[in-house]
Amino acid sequence: MMFLGLEWYWWLVILGVLAISIPVKVKFMKWWNERQREKKKEQRGKWGDEND
Repeated sequence: MMFLGLEWYWWLVILGVLAISIPVKVKFMKWWNERQREKKKEQRGKWGDEND
């Protein structure tokens, strides 16, 4: 049985990869945003007091 030129087991593989990669990407994006926020805070604390 084929669907759009691929056997059924390839669709299972594709769905499995998507089911794993989407939550990993969401978790990575949350971690990345938190990391960027911490970097901005760190820079403000380091350089924010200079008024030259």
